[in-house]
Order: sequence, then C-alpha cells, then structure tokens
Amino acid sequence: MGSFNLFCFFIIIFHVFVATPIFSHSSSSISTKFLDLAKSPEVFDWMVRIRRKIHEYPELLYEEFKTSEVIREELDKMGISYKHPVAETGVIGYIGTGKPPFVALRADIDGLPIQEMVEWEHKSKVDGKMHACGHDAHTAMVLGAAKILKHHEDQIKGTVVLVFQPAEEGGAGAKRILEAGVLDKVSAIFGLHVAPAHELPVGHVASKAGPLMAGSGMFDATIHGKGGHAAMPHFAIDPVLAASSAVVSLQQLVSREADPLDPQVVTVTNFHGDGAFNVIPDSVTIGGTFRAFSPESITRLKDRIHQVITGQAAVHRCTAEVDFHEDKKPLYPATINDDKLHEHFLEVAKNVVGSENVHEMQPVTVSEDFSFYQEALPGYFFMLGMKSHSGEPLATLHSPHFTVNEDALAYGAALHASLATTYLLNHDGANKVGGKYHDEL
Repeated sequence: MGSFNLFCFFIIIFHVFVATPIFSHSSSSISTKFLDLAKSPEVFDWMVRIRRKIHEYPELLYEEFKTSEVIREELDKMGISYKHPVAETGVIGYIGTGKPPFVALRADIDGLPIQEMVEWEHKSKVDGKMHACGHDAHTAMVLGAAKILKHHEDQIKGTVVLVFQPAEEGGAGAKRILEAGVLDKVSAIFGLHVAPAHELPVGHVASKAGPLMAGSGMFDATIHGKGGHAAMPHFAIDPVLAASSAVVSLQQLVSREADPLDPQVVTVTNFHGDGAFNVIPDSVTIGGTFRAFSPESITRLKDRIHQVITGQAAVHRCTAEVDFHEDKKPLYPATINDDKLHEHFLEVAKNVVGSENVHEMQPVTVSEDFSFYQEALPGYFFMLGMKSHSGEPLATLHSPHFTVNEDALAYGAALHASLATTYLLNHDGANKVGGKYHDEL
C-alpha cells in the first residue's frame, strides 16, 4: 500500500509540472498554481536545502566564488543556460525563447563581515562572515522561480533573465552588472527583500510606487592641527575642537537647510583621535553617511558636507581633507519604483497572497543598489514578510542574531515566477506594462 501511495504522489507531481498548460489560463490562475508548485515538497524542500548550503559558506563582495558555483551547479542540473563570470562572480541565466520581450529577476548573493551568533545546525562555518541580510534566501527564491519556470519553458512568451548579482553590500554590484551589458535588452526588472523589520507576517508583501528607499553616500574626513600637551592648549592647534564643531554643524544641514518635506539624513558614525588622555593629537578623523530621495538633495548634501568640514577646520586654524570614496563605493541613487510596474505588482501580488495581505509601505532611508537598475530601465522592488504567525519577533537585518523564516521562500519564488510570466503575457511590444522592446538575445 505504501508503494502505491508513493507511485500516486509522483504521478501527481508529474501531472502538475509537465501536463498542465498553465499559461493559457488567467493571471489569477497562473499565480495560484505557481504558489502551489512553490509549496510542493519538490520545490520547497529543494529551496530550503540550497538556502542552508549557501548560508553555511557566506562570502563577501566580489568573493562569492563558492556561492556562484552552487548557483551554476543548480542551473546546470535544470538545463538552464547562463553567462559567467559577470561582474567578477555574477551569473546571468536565461529561460524561455531567447527572444523579446525580456524581463529580469534579481537576487543578490553576498554576505556580511559579521560573526553569526545563532546556534543551529547550519550556522556559518566561516569565522567573521554571515548571511545576515537574507541574500541566501533571495538566491534560493530566484532559483525556485527558475525551477518552476523551466518546467513550463515552452509556454513562456519571451525570455526570463535570472540575475544573480554580487556585491550588493557596499560594492555597487548592480552597477557592474549594468556595465557588463547583459541587461541591455531587458524591458523590466523585479527584486525583493525579506523584511523582518517591517513586522510583515509570512504571506504578506509591502511596497509602493515612486520613491521607496533613499539614495546614499559615505564620507571620511581627516582634520589636521598641531599636537601638544593638554595642560598647554595655547601651544597647540586643537583638531578635536575643530572636528567637534564640524560634527555639530553637520547636523544643521538637515534641520536648517533641507526642505522639511524632502526627507534627508546626515549621520556621523565615527570620531577618532590618537593620543593619551593628556595629549592633544595632531589629527582627528570623522566619518559617516548621508541619505536623501532625490539626486539634487544627494548632491547638495555632498557639497555642503565638504564645505562645512573644511570651513570649520579653517575657523579653528586647522586643515581638512574630505573623501567620499566614490572610486570604491559610488553614490547610490534612490530606489524609485516604476508606476506602471506598481500596478502590475498589485495585480499579481493580490492573486498570489490575497488582496488583504498586500500593503502600502512608507519610504525608508536605508539604501539598496537595485536602484542602479532603476536608473537604466523600469524596475520594481518590494518587501516580503517573514514574521511567523505565532508572533515570535525576528532580529533586524545585519544583526548577528538574524534568522530567516523559511516558510517565506515559497511566496517569494511564486511571486518572482508570477511577476515575470504575467509581465511577458501582458507585454505587447508597445509599453503596455512598461519598458522597451528589443531584438533577440
């Protein structure tokens, strides 16, 4: 009797994956079937295994060699063609006709320099490195969508481009992907992020049209004075005082100069001066970040940060150099969701998770390099809920205690697959959903 049940199970799986022409149905029917497929043991358990495998060996920006290898091994098993390396360690996969229209799904693949403090079977095996931002889950979900789509490749009306992107965490990997030219023919791109901080339950999503996440930049400054004995400050030129004045003055760039209706942030996050308790140092270094939702505001903040630091140094008889590190980390633009893609997302998400589980969110001042894609083509980014229905709180992103609720993987994979396929079905070459029309790959 057990053997008979097992036989029936495989017959059902075969029928669901192979025999059912799902793309001939409505977008609502497609989305429902994709969620059922994503929850099936064949897909869900497989995603969990991949996510845990990647989690055990986190790699930092542009060093994601093992992660890239895992991705390529899975694509090979599924018979999905790809390009590699792209932007050092990135992988770009292709499912469908190889002809237009083209739509992309993006997953970031890098980890963080954080020591994991979560004690579990699949804890990071690399000291000082951890997937503390959910990129392991993002990768597993795009692979899950790929598995679903590959089984229905003959029904895809165009080409789905899988973007496994390195170096989201400060390395502007998205910019490098664009510079490689692999998305030149893509009409639209979708991405998501797991969202413990937004208190979204599993099976819920949140986003909005327009500005969603802030653009950002970073700065470091060295203020030079003349060291001396703390008991005789008149013989010194005190860089500590100059740096302190600069820190206070920087706070006024938002409170006194920014439009209250244009959210901006300037935060000084470090202040260092070498020396003993009774020694005025020769120099002091300060550093921090600035954030805003428009290119004009980002540029203004950058210019004014330079002016304030050098100006306050001069007032106190010091000199200063300010470095914005744009050679290593370019200024990130704001993440701005395309209006037409927002309408598309709402329709698809309501079909996948139910209209009552689709939420409008307020903009947040964290940054995301998905914004580089949105500067080049229509793009849409959304948050995926992870909070368990029991209400157990989750640690925030970039915490050594961060965990992923793996129940969310099925929803992410189904949403990815549904967003891509229904976009292609609705895309008539005349910007019906949004984007551009191109020649073959």
